[in-house]
Amino acid sequence: MKIDCSDRKGFTLVELMIVVAIIGILAAIAIPNFLKYQSKAKQGEAKVNLKGIYTAELSFMAESDSYASFTAVGFDIQAANPRYTYSIGLGATVGSAAAATCNGATPAIDGTPAFTATGCGNIDGDVGVDTWSINNSNILTNTHNDVNEAT
Repeated sequence: MKIDCSDRKGFTLVELMIVVAIIGILAAIAIPNFLKYQSKAKQGEAKVNLKGIYTAELSFMAESDSYASFTAVGFDIQAANPRYTYSIGLGATVGSAAAATCNGATPAIDGTPAFTATGCGNIDGDVGVDTWSINNSNILTNTHNDVNEAT
């Protein structure tokens, strides 16, 4: 008895292996880019919170002619698990205890009140720490960019 294979439908093993190889190549290209964009999005948390600190400090300055700690100006982190720790040098830090430690400063130039708030966090799990700061002139600075480091 002869088996007729001409009307069989389906893919051969070679065709399936080629498809799997193509998917693997596409994943190898897409995953690192996705992780980089994800880290950049996490940096947005620091930018938004530092702008919030700036606004709170500016409002407090308008009322009392001085800058103050996070408690006095009413700034707090509402996220359940923040990625950054924030410091202004005028009181306790706010943010995640697991995030990196950073120190903000409160410089006074010629007796004029000023502040620098800092946010630090390890957003990609390596040894590097992402550090952002903002001052009373609303200048936002990334002093150490953890996203651009080679892992």
